Amino acid sequence: MGLGGARVLVTGASRGIGLGVARAFVEAGATVWALAEDEAAHVAARGIGATGLRADVTDAQAVAAALSQAGSLDVLVNNAGLERITPADDAAPDALALFRRILDVNVFGMAVVTAQALPQLAQGARIVNTASIWGRVAEPLFGAYVASKHAVIGLTKTWAKELGPRGIRVNAVAPGWVRTDASVRSARVLAARTGVGEGEIIAGVEAAQALGGGLMEPEDVTAAYLFLASPLSANVTGQTLGVDRGEVPW
Repeated sequence: MGLGGARVLVTGASRGIGLGVARAFVEAGATVWALAEDEAAHVAARGIGATGLRADVTDAQAVAAALSQAGSLDVLVNNAGLERITPADDAAPDALALFRRILDVNVFGMAVVTAQALPQLAQGARIVNTASIWGRVAEPLFGAYVASKHAVIGLTKTWAKELGPRGIRVNAVAPGWVRTDASVRSARVLAARTGVGEGEIIAGVEAAQALGGGLMEPEDVTAAYLFLASPLSANVTGQTLGVDRGEVPW
């Protein structure tokens, strides 16, 4: 992939897809900084040979302090995200606060990290954002998350146009269902709310996949991130690459 020696920052890298992506870059020979909002980032980073950084992606001051430890960067992976159920009719006292927090982390946080990282991104750097297949379709009960991932795809297209003159490519990966803490929680919540068994929900996902094979694991999507960060995709920008075993036609 030609990523040996590349300097890479991955946000949301203490678990799930983010940790898998950080590990993949390390294995490709890159120097990796793994950023997350809690101490888990440092623990996870040590386990894969990366350097842990701690910051809430919505806090510009904290992000700037964390990024100052990394120096110049060749690749930025905006992966930090929050997935929760947000029904339109939710009357709970904290429902709107949760809705806002999801948008803050998934959209505003991505903008914060990108803005803070831009002075450190070299000419020809690459930005890879984590979108979702739900950024192309709708999913009942997940309004905030679906809206946020539509926004991620829109920002990817916009930044590609805006940063192209600086030689910076901006693309996104849109994973389908991947076995992470967040996806398992979503399946459990859906099962409880709809009365449909958790196994049936997973079976429905598997039935919608053209290739089958069950839920993907984080390592099943990491190659897409490496590709979009590598010289192999030198002429690709403003694109969203779906990795979902054919669940959603792109």
